[in-house]
Amino acid sequence: MSAIRLLVLGAVRQHGRAHGYQVRNDLEFWGAHEWSNAKPGSIYHALKQLAKQGLLHTRGTGPSTAGGPPRTEYELTDAGEAEFFRLLRWALTAHDEKPDVLTAGVGFLVDLPRDEAITLLEQRVKALEEWSREVERHWTPSAAPEEWGHIGEIMKLWVHTAVSGAEWTRGLVRRLRDGAYVMAGEGERSVEVLPEGTPNPYAERPPG
Repeated sequence: MSAIRLLVLGAVRQHGRAHGYQVRNDLEFWGAHEWSNAKPGSIYHALKQLAKQGLLHTRGTGPSTAGGPPRTEYELTDAGEAEFFRLLRWALTAHDEKPDVLTAGVGFLVDLPRDEAITLLEQRVKALEEWSREVERHWTPSAAPEEWGHIGEIMKLWVHTAVSGAEWTRGLVRRLRDGAYVMAGEGERSVEVLPEGTPNPYAERPPG
């Protein structure tokens, strides 16, 4: 799975209707260009491809605030809405995807009802636990650890990653059970990622 599909669909969805520059600005505000493949060219390409696939609908144009040509605005179709949630659920449960997929999923976690988010994350914990046991049973050398050589470090890495990932996920489940965040159906919430007054760490800074 490519994280950019989820990121672009989610960014458009949170506005209801958005043009490419808004989507790019949002994703850069999140730092997505640093931890995913959401570079400017990829974002505009994804918008066009998602529209061709019937997941986004173009809604005419909005005037450019910078005085340039009008910008095409995008809106999720019903199929786009379904695809967004399919990708989101996959991102939260799949244990063998790249880190940017989970990161994108957590970014849109609050678009799910609380109970569903908890259920999906508990599925992730189970998958990570099963993967850890599989590595220990079927992939770890039977010789003593000191005889594994450096290749044995791969198995240690896999198990450590699975165990730490499960631990983090259990913590998030606990926070959700304790009422953290405004989830879908629980009231209004800001579409901004950072709290009001918090500086964007990825914003361009004036030369020093």
